[in-house]
Amino acid sequence: MPGGKPAGVPCIHLDDEMRCRLYGDPRRPAVCARLAPNPEMCGDTREHALVFLRDLERLTQPAAPHDGAVFSS
Repeated sequence: MPGGKPAGVPCIHLDDEMRCRLYGDPRRPAVCARLAPNPEMCGDTREHALVFLRDLERLTQPAAPHDGAVFSS
């Protein structure tokens, strides 16, 4: 996705079953190709995996630009 994929927004390369249309294709983004599923990530259910990925996106999204404000107590 040009400019990256925002957290919480489905990738434009997912099909109706949430499967990557670029899997195995050299155009697949490097970040996706490097993602290595493991038992902690996948769990026993699809719901577990989706919650894990949602949390991963939230924890790794860029911070809002700093506005220069300084807080004091």
